[in-house]
Amino acid sequence: MTSAAIDAPKGTDSLTDPQEAPTSWGGVFAMSVCAFALIASEFLPVSLLTPMARDLQVTEGMTGQGIAVSGAFAVLTSLFISALAGDLNRKTLLLALTLAMGISGAIVALAPNYVVYMLGRALIGVVVGGFWSMSAATAIRMVPRRDVPRALAIVNGGNALATVLAAPMGAYLGTVIGWRGAFLCLVPVSLIALAWQWKALPSMPTVPRGPGVGHVFKVFTLFKHRGVVVGMLASSLLFMGQFGLFTYVRPFLEAVTNVHGATISLFLLVLGAAGFIGTVLIGPILQRHFYPSLIVIPALMALTALALIAFGSSVSIVLVLLAAWGLAGTSAPVGWWAWIAKVFPEDAEAGGGLFVAVVQLSIALGSTIGGILFDQGGYRTTFVASAMLLLICAMLTALTARRSVSPG
Repeated sequence: MTSAAIDAPKGTDSLTDPQEAPTSWGGVFAMSVCAFALIASEFLPVSLLTPMARDLQVTEGMTGQGIAVSGAFAVLTSLFISALAGDLNRKTLLLALTLAMGISGAIVALAPNYVVYMLGRALIGVVVGGFWSMSAATAIRMVPRRDVPRALAIVNGGNALATVLAAPMGAYLGTVIGWRGAFLCLVPVSLIALAWQWKALPSMPTVPRGPGVGHVFKVFTLFKHRGVVVGMLASSLLFMGQFGLFTYVRPFLEAVTNVHGATISLFLLVLGAAGFIGTVLIGPILQRHFYPSLIVIPALMALTALALIAFGSSVSIVLVLLAAWGLAGTSAPVGWWAWIAKVFPEDAEAGGGLFVAVVQLSIALGSTIGGILFDQGGYRTTFVASAMLLLICAMLTALTARRSVSPG
C-alpha cells in the first residue's frame, strides 16, 4: 500500500498534471508564516492553562474549553465559508482572516472575565476554519499541481514551527510578563503575517457562480467518494485522542511529574522540537509507506499515553515520552492533508473545508471530553480515554487503506 493507492476520482491526477497558473512560492511561504501565527494563537492556552484559570477564577477544565469553543466555530466556518464568501477574491479573504487573528489575540489578552475570553476564542476559531479550509485550494492555485504536496508541507512547516516555539515561549512569557502579555505578543506576529501576505500572495479571483443555496451544502456531497467516510472518521479519532490528552499536559506535569516554571518550558520545547523533526521526516516516509505510517502513528501515540500513566512521576522518562508524542502527533496532519488533496482534486476548497470541520469538531470534542474527565476523574481517566480513541483510529485507518487500494 502506497500513497499512489489513495482513492481519487477517475480521470484526474491532481499531483502530476501541469498547471498553467504562475508559480508563487513567495505566497506559499507567506501562508506558512500565517500558519505559524495561527497555530500559536489557537493553542497558546495549553501552555498557560494554570495561570489563566487562576486569573479568570474558573477551573483548568473550563479554561481548556477555550480550545473547544475555537474548534466549534472553526467547524461552522470551514463548512460554509467557501459558499458564503462567494466571488470574493481569496487574497482579500485571507488578509481579512489574518487581521481578525490579531484582533482575537488582543481580545483574549484584555479579557476582564471568562465570557469575553471565550468570545476572543470564538473569533480565532473563525480564522482557523477559514484559513485551513482554503489552504489546499490556495496551494493548488499558486504552484504546479506536481508541487502541491511540497507546498502543503511548507505551509504545515509553519504549523510545526509553532509547536516548537509557541508552547515553551508561552510558558516562559507567562512567568515573565504574565499570560495576558503572552497573548498580546501575538498581535505584532499577526501584523507581520498580514504584511507578508499582502505583498507576496497573488490575486486569486474566483470563477463567478450562480446564486443558490445548493452551493452552501455542496461540501456534504463529498461523502459520496469511496472510502471518505471511514477515512474522515479515522482522522477525527486521531485529533480527538491527541487533544484530549495534549490540552492538559501542563497540569499533568505540575501535579504528577512535579515540574514547574522554566522546566515546563523545557518539556514543551522538547515536545515541539520533536514535532518539527517529525514534520521534516514524514514527507519521504509517506511517499514510500503512506498508509502503514498513518496506522503506526496513532498506535505509537496510544502506547505513549499509557506509558505516561505508568511512568508519570519520572522526569526523564516523561521527557522522552513527550518527545515521542510530538514526533508522531505533529507529523500526522501532513499525511491526512495529502490524502485530502488526492481524494478531492477538483473540489479542493470544499474538501478542505470538510476536513477542517472534521478536525476542528474533533479537537473541540477531545478537549471538552478531556476537560470533563480531567476535572471528574483525574489525568489517568483522560489519558486512558485518549489511548482508546487512538487505537480505534489505527484500526479505522487500516480499513481506509483496504478500501482505497485500486484493484490490480
